[in-house]
This record gives sequence, structure tokens and C-alpha cells, in this order.
Amino acid sequence: VQLQAFGGGLVQAGGSLRLSCAASGRTFSRNAMGWFRQAPGKEREFVAALRWSRDSTYYTDSVKGRFTISRDNAKNTVYLQMNSLQPEDTAVYYCAADATDGIRRYADSYYYSARSYDFWGQGTEVTVSS
Repeated sequence: VQLQAFGGGLVQAGGSLRLSCAASGRTFSRNAMGWFRQAPGKEREFVAALRWSRDSTYYTDSVKGRFTISRDNAKNTVYLQMNSLQPEDTAVYYCAADATDGIRRYADSYYYSARSYDFWGQGTEVTVSS
């Protein structure tokens, strides 16, 4: 199983980027998928997640209203549209997938926790200049 994240880059504050994460080796159409990020010198933090049904999305407070997570199950791909980017969004962004069947809906805290995800991409770097 591989998760391939791409779409990062250098952008000015106020700009936009769209990250993609393509999964291969198995389908994740019934599984939660998420994005995390790690800024230099900081711990990895939750950014956004999406249940398989796409009716439940989760965001950390700092990105609400600016970032949108979505998925295309036919392509086994999850996206993170990032608008109004700020220098504090600078980080390496990692996509993640939960191996657990997503039919059951868990408490919100489940989707925020990195420990809930079993597969991780290699990360794509986002740099926002001021």
C-alpha cells in the first residue's frame, strides 16, 4: 500500500494550493482519510479528515473556512484545497488513511488523532512566504 502526496510548493501569503494524495495497493473508498502537517521544530498536527461517506469532515480550527478536504473514491484520491494561505501554514503535509472499515462513525476525536491512521504518505512541502 502506498500513499503518494503531491502538489506542495512555494506560494505567497493569500495564495492557494491544492494537495493530492493518491492511494495504490488497496482501495480506501470505505475508509477515513486525513491530512496532517509538521512545521519545522514542531510536532505533527492534525489538519483535516473526511469519512468515507464524505458527509463528515473535520478541520483544525486554524484552517476552518480556508481549507477544504474532498475525495474521489473512483480515483482512490483525497484532496486538500488550501486558500488564503498564511506563513504559519508552512509545513510538510502528510496524507493518511485509516485501515478500519469506515461504516461505523466514531467520536470526532478519533479522526483528529494520528494514531487512528495506519498508512501514511511521504509528505509534500508547503512554503508560504509573507
